[in-house]
Formats: sequence, C-alpha cells, structure tokens
Amino acid sequence: MDIEKIQKELCQKYGALFFPLDLNVKLGIADDFFSEKLPLNGLRIPPGGSTCGWFLWAGEEMSQNDDYFKPLHVIHLIEKYPKALKYLGLPPGWRFLFAGDYEDAWLDEKLLNG
Repeated sequence: MDIEKIQKELCQKYGALFFPLDLNVKLGIADDFFSEKLPLNGLRIPPGGSTCGWFLWAGEEMSQNDDYFKPLHVIHLIEKYPKALKYLGLPPGWRFLFAGDYEDAWLDEKLLNG
C-alpha cells in the first residue's frame, strides 16, 4: 500500500495541501476509535514536539476528559485501522468524518487558532 500516494490523492480531492506525515510520530486516539461506534472522527491541530497534531475518536461528540486521548504511533494504525491513514496527510486545521459509506473532510480554521 502506497500510503503517501493515497494521502496525496485525498488531499487533491478536497483541494487541500498535502502535509507529509512521519509514521513514527504520535497522535492522540480515544479507546472508542477501535469500537463499533460511528461516526469516526479526526481533527488536526498544528503539530508540536513528537506529535503530529491528529486526534481520533468515535461517536457524535468528543469527550472533554483529560485522559480521553492516548498516544499512539501513527505506524500502528496500519495494523489496527488502515482506512484512517488516508486522511492523515491533510494539513493542520482539517477534520474528517466517516460512517459506513459516508466520508467527508473539511477545513475548520478554528483549529488553527488554539
């Protein structure tokens, strides 16, 4: 699977710049992301330190609990949920949502303002 090619194609589809992703950095992921709960969501804030800025969760709303997101190296999504990888080339400020056959991604500029 050529992850970078798939990510570039998705960015082109939504008119977004491709923001390369190091598979060895961490993202924040909620335990419920690997459940059967839908929709699956992701948002990306500007990266910092050893994180890429992505946060992934399942359900209608994201929890505000401090321990909701756990660190996970991006490379482990290949084993656990490869479908999400295609979205991770989107730049900071972008969100995605998918549930079954429905998929969408959009720019949310509020994510860039802290």
